[in-house]
Amino acid sequence: MADDNGSNIIQVRGLTKIYMNGVEVLALDNVDLDIKKGEFLSIIGPSGSGKSTLLHMIGILDTPTSGSITIDGKVVTEMSDKERSKVRNEVLGFIFQYHHLMPDFNALENVMMPLLIGGMAKKEAKKQAFSLLEEVGLGDRMEHRPNQLSGGQAQRVAIARALANNPGIVIGDEPTGNLDTKASDMIYDLLRKLNRDRGQTFILVTHDEEMAGKTDRIIRIVDGRIFGDSGDDQ
Repeated sequence: MADDNGSNIIQVRGLTKIYMNGVEVLALDNVDLDIKKGEFLSIIGPSGSGKSTLLHMIGILDTPTSGSITIDGKVVTEMSDKERSKVRNEVLGFIFQYHHLMPDFNALENVMMPLLIGGMAKKEAKKQAFSLLEEVGLGDRMEHRPNQLSGGQAQRVAIARALANNPGIVIGDEPTGNLDTKASDMIYDLLRKLNRDRGQTFILVTHDEEMAGKTDRIIRIVDGRIFGDSGDDQ
């Protein structure tokens, strides 16, 4: 559903992405999408549907062939690489299927890293990372390295790291795809709680119908187009 409501934190207009891999592949086909501030939604579709491509566009990890993306009032598709990087670091947080934690650093150090990169003093970064790990229920695992954590615990560290710079938008790329059912449910419950407590926008890309069904809004993508949007029924 496309509108120009000021409450939209993300606006996508006419988004098209064509890849050249020997042959022309149309990954996204003239997509329009609005996402409101504070939404908790899922983007779902089969392998090759374009959902990951859309995620990469919204996350400013790739650039479209045509169309525009506005994030937090800024048209990021008209920005330089340096400007897009600044928006990505300040406005977006990422949670991936595989946590991508640095193996030689403990949980606290992993969460501190984006804060230190952003220029925060070490003492303050440590204090903030400590608080974030407590918020995700890992107050007793701060000194553990990734190989000393379960899959669910490692993903919670990754969530704390994604929240480090207090982003307005948190993007989860199959955030429970590598976990068993119990751990998946715990991660989902945590993301839901963070969404409610913090008011941040959560966008979860998944192929899991059960997980998608728990979100407030489901956007379905097939062959590079939005095939269904439960938000249209509201």
